[in-house]
Amino acid sequence: MEQFLVTANSKIRCLRCTARSKRSGLQCGRPAMRQSKTKKCNFHGGKSTGPKTIEGRQRISKANLVHGDETLQKRRERQKKAVWFKQVEDVMHVLNMTTGGRTRGAKPNGYMPIRTFDEVLRWVLDNPLHPNKGV
Repeated sequence: MEQFLVTANSKIRCLRCTARSKRSGLQCGRPAMRQSKTKKCNFHGGKSTGPKTIEGRQRISKANLVHGDETLQKRRERQKKAVWFKQVEDVMHVLNMTTGGRTRGAKPNGYMPIRTFDEVLRWVLDNPLHPNKGV
């Protein structure tokens, strides 16, 4: 990535915009704005200084949590379900209910492995859908 832009027969030297094209991957050919903290031209956000107030920063933070259709709350729910399914798989292996291999890959956050029959019993009794819950 070129840091400087040289024009007018090498008489003018200025910072070059650091933005890149998504399609071609090439760097923007315009000069960066002098007052830009991000070294961008005015077309790529060099004039933007960002939110100044605490409320404005929180609003931007909340707005950027959405990725596609997934909000922070949906991510937490999906994480809880992933932990539950991984623990169900552990219970099935401890009780010899399956002969297949284990699920590969990274373990979900908050996952505590179940390896013994006592841990299976504790997990079943802690399940909120268990009929003896609250007795």
